[in-house]
Amino acid sequence: MLEEKIIRSPDVERANRVAPGQKVTEKFPVLQYGGVPKIDVSKWTFRIWGLVEEERKLSYEEFLALPQVTVLSDVHCVTGWSKLDNTWEGVSTQVIKGRVRILPEAKFVIVHCYAGFTTNLSLDDFFESDVLFAVKHNGEPLTSEHGFPLRLVVPRLYFWKSAKWVEGVEFTAKDRRGFWESRGYHNHGDPWKEERYG
Repeated sequence: MLEEKIIRSPDVERANRVAPGQKVTEKFPVLQYGGVPKIDVSKWTFRIWGLVEEERKLSYEEFLALPQVTVLSDVHCVTGWSKLDNTWEGVSTQVIKGRVRILPEAKFVIVHCYAGFTTNLSLDDFFESDVLFAVKHNGEPLTSEHGFPLRLVVPRLYFWKSAKWVEGVEFTAKDRRGFWESRGYHNHGDPWKEERYG
């Protein structure tokens, strides 16, 4: 059995955990553009490409066999709700760093998801210690509505950066705005600075 590491996102240590302009909810709202995809994990692969020495592809079983972490975090959605004390289980982005050699000119990562959805992050944001590719939320497998089979979770940024239905990551030298970022959302998305819109 793999040893599990529990990581507490820095936001859960704040005296005031509710970001400006947010209201706490006990619910877990489902928001997305378009319908919810039904993904066959027997055909799903996780691809790592771009500015890497050698491209990698992992099947769902291979991805699940990677070392796992648990992250405790809060969620802040750009639409104004916050959900506190979320437990996520999955694979740290640090593990991805250990599976490929990222070329020195890489400065950004583009996260690619089902149906052409993308989001963009700096390497610094992507490799924060509390960022992971989640397969479970609060002890239960992700539902399709919340991103099954794989959801990126970036606790320190607004929740649209925690992209659902992830299929891979592309390392790039230049930043490319993702789906929501190119439609008026802020390119970075820090909830404590209220970086909601560009």
